[in-house]
Amino acid sequence: MVSSSEVLSDRAIEILAKLVAFDTTSRRSNLELIQWVEQYLAHLDVPTRRVPNADGTKSNLMATIGPAVEGGVVLSGHTDVVPVDGQPWSSDPWVLTERDGRLYGRGTCDMKGFLALALAAAPDLAQATLSRPVHLAFSYDEEVGCLGAPDMIAVIATEVPRPALVVVGEPTDMVAVRGHKGIATFTVTVTGREAHSSLTHLGVSANTAAIKLMAMLVELSEKLERDADPNSPFMPKGVTLTVGMVHGGTAGNILARECKFLFDLRTPGKMDPMALLADFFAAAEAMDAEIKARAPEGGVKVERRSLTPAFAPEEDGVAEAFARKLAGDNGPARVVPYAAEAGQFQGAGFSTVICGPGSIDQAHQPDEFVEISQMQRGAAFMRRLIEDLSSAG
Repeated sequence: MVSSSEVLSDRAIEILAKLVAFDTTSRRSNLELIQWVEQYLAHLDVPTRRVPNADGTKSNLMATIGPAVEGGVVLSGHTDVVPVDGQPWSSDPWVLTERDGRLYGRGTCDMKGFLALALAAAPDLAQATLSRPVHLAFSYDEEVGCLGAPDMIAVIATEVPRPALVVVGEPTDMVAVRGHKGIATFTVTVTGREAHSSLTHLGVSANTAAIKLMAMLVELSEKLERDADPNSPFMPKGVTLTVGMVHGGTAGNILARECKFLFDLRTPGKMDPMALLADFFAAAEAMDAEIKARAPEGGVKVERRSLTPAFAPEEDGVAEAFARKLAGDNGPARVVPYAAEAGQFQGAGFSTVICGPGSIDQAHQPDEFVEISQMQRGAAFMRRLIEDLSSAG
């Protein structure tokens, strides 16, 4: 007999407390959390498989519950979270804290709440007679460019009986989302030559050069905003381009030796981010030559950090129909402006949907939370999933 939604919800909240306690900020390893999940699943006789990064400091984790047949369901989520540095939290971000019907802690909605729900369903899935399997797919480094999932997706595509669909549990208030923007992120490092600020002829200010490049990005951003398709379902409607971090200089009276900045470009549909940035790349190359002419040790280096594809709506998509059925969702078609791993799964040929507990409005914020009612809705979703996969056919 399948556990009630109340039991699944309570179990998920207990697991969420365990998951939140692991500081899996993307700059850190996630292996302690992975090991805990492995041990939890081992007690249910569920085998697991790691798909690690190159140096073994982080890992994806895969597990299959049920028969080794095609037509299964992938429950996908990332284990990493964003930093809490400098944020005014009202409680310890690494301790799950309940207040006024909300569960506070880093990652509660983005997206350890969904991982907890999937793991809460595992005991019932392991005991059920499933006609089709559930594949758990937990990734690393989603928050810094969806870097970890591709290797795991390749394994699913080539070594696992082909699943019918993928549910990516990013926070959507437990309703189905059928599309997201793509994201390309870049680091630009400008190196000049230090000199006294009164002797500008003896040096090259990396800050001044970087400002010129950033101004070009601002101009492009404004143009892209003006050119946005008014009929786009996204909000903001068009391409967005933002400079997220800037570091440069050592003192007010020294020409800066180095300035580094990070920017991201988010594109709907099939727009090519590299083509949109072609003029910027050309300008960076020209500035590199200009700086080297005055300071051979200097220059401009542009590095792509990530290139995550957009997730395009699937007309009559199998995954969206399945998620709507389990979530009791009869609402309108929805898309989101943030990027996720859904586009990567779709690119590998899988019907995909985004559906998970919590609101993106709370993600990355101080006092991040997921409402208990959202965990209860997620538990009902998982209960229906178990019942659906246990039925004949």
